[in-house]
Amino acid sequence: MIEAGFAATFADVRAAADRLRGVAHRTPVITSATLDERVAAHVFLKAENLQRIGAFKFRGAYNTIAQLSPERKRAGVVAFSSGNHAQGVALAAKLLDVPAVIVMPSDAPAAKLAATRGYGAEVVTYDRERMNRAELAAAIAAERGATLVPPYDDPAIIAGQGTAVLELIEDAGVLDVLLVPLGGGGLLAGSSLAASELSPGIRIYGVEPEAGDDWVRSWRENRIVSIPVPKTIADGQQTQSPGELTWPIVRRLATGIVTVSDDEIRSAMRFAFERLKLVVEPSGATALAALLFGKADIRDTRVGIVLSGGNVDAATFAACIGV
Repeated sequence: MIEAGFAATFADVRAAADRLRGVAHRTPVITSATLDERVAAHVFLKAENLQRIGAFKFRGAYNTIAQLSPERKRAGVVAFSSGNHAQGVALAAKLLDVPAVIVMPSDAPAAKLAATRGYGAEVVTYDRERMNRAELAAAIAAERGATLVPPYDDPAIIAGQGTAVLELIEDAGVLDVLLVPLGGGGLLAGSSLAASELSPGIRIYGVEPEAGDDWVRSWRENRIVSIPVPKTIADGQQTQSPGELTWPIVRRLATGIVTVSDDEIRSAMRFAFERLKLVVEPSGATALAALLFGKADIRDTRVGIVLSGGNVDAATFAACIGV
């Protein structure tokens, strides 16, 4: 079995899809004749920017919390995030009537803090220059007897995120190539499980910002390599190393990792807005950027692209697309 020893399996992705049915949006698969002509391929875009909370992160959060025992649900959940995972956990917890505490930096955008609180979560802020968010979240979870919901390195998170590509291939048909934004690897690991099963022989590429090339370095050395916090507009991809659970899945099933520059990300955001009429955040646009700038051989193929999120404030979006 190709999945032997993996933290999650394709069967787990299927089970997650059952849990999410009627709860998560089945986001549309978008096509564009203009895009196809530009890249000389047939492109299918999975618009997770239109998912609940504006990103794929809701899938993994709900799949994880839904599986907790009644006792664990009553004790609540804790997560740490400054963005999409925070909102995903907050909304999933609200829907499942589970108390949630989200650890967020005190300088997080006001809109993200407000959205997380708006879903009913208790927000605990910290000074990102002086405190370790993972340690703080773990301490709160231990004190309250709550369950920690990690952002990517968890079997249920991986399985939940994989449902996006499961739906993509169910709706678009068999694919030859798949490009997926890559941070900690939860989305790419889950996507690789789904794509390898449903499109045998598919070439799968993770896409990360040039400044945050921890996966490229790890791939080159065939081991997990850590880097300092990268400086990039792709704030959702400022991870420092592959996950312990996501790494072996991606290393085994993916074809490779490619990078895109911040300017290429901006160009992709502009293209999505002008030609596809979609608002996509920087991290959500990296796979599209890789397609537009020829980072993988896709000519005359059927290509799947995950647009992983659309949570970007108006001022940042305007600056990125050059308004």
